[in-house]
Amino acid sequence: MNRQINYLDITIQRTQSGFSTKIYRKPTTTDSIIPNDSCHPTDHKMAAIHYLYNRMNTYQLSQSEIKQEENTIIQILSNNKYDPSILDKIKHKKEKPKPKQNNINHKWAIFTYTGRETLFITKIFKKTKVKITFSTNNTVKKLLSEKPEQTTSIFDKSGIYQLECPTCSMRYIGQTGRPFRTRYQENLRAFKYNNYKSKFAQHLLEKQHAID
Repeated sequence: MNRQINYLDITIQRTQSGFSTKIYRKPTTTDSIIPNDSCHPTDHKMAAIHYLYNRMNTYQLSQSEIKQEENTIIQILSNNKYDPSILDKIKHKKEKPKPKQNNINHKWAIFTYTGRETLFITKIFKKTKVKITFSTNNTVKKLLSEKPEQTTSIFDKSGIYQLECPTCSMRYIGQTGRPFRTRYQENLRAFKYNNYKSKFAQHLLEKQHAID
């Protein structure tokens, strides 16, 4: 027996002087991090690399094990199209003293990441009390799940809509956060009861045009 056991992500080995530990990885998951060319936020990509670095320096590893783990991380970065020098930048950043943080109550906002355009939009919140976090749509669950058939009528959806006067063909374009069917019924009632709150109804009433 080699007098060792794998437990979670470490290998514990009994030696003559006590116990030693080293990082354990399943062969099938060694390179399982988000590739650099994937459409994911940089924060998500860097989270895995920071985790690998922190784990290497948190567990009680010997100097030889630390060096071996560092070489493994560099290989993982190269296999996923990252610049291996990222590891040196993280090390340099960790060694810098952390600035004092003011006690500010931040609010969080979630943005669906679609590419670099999302980063340009979220930059406007950089000097505000709003903290940004990202979510993604291209998860394995969403890609492999069966998509249900669309049974909802377009008239039960919200969005931008267009109404056309059946007499003069003038068009009104509006936007609603409620079902279009509901908003259209409001236009009909405005026309029926001579209510000028609806611009479309106002046009019909003032021009004495019919409604379809």
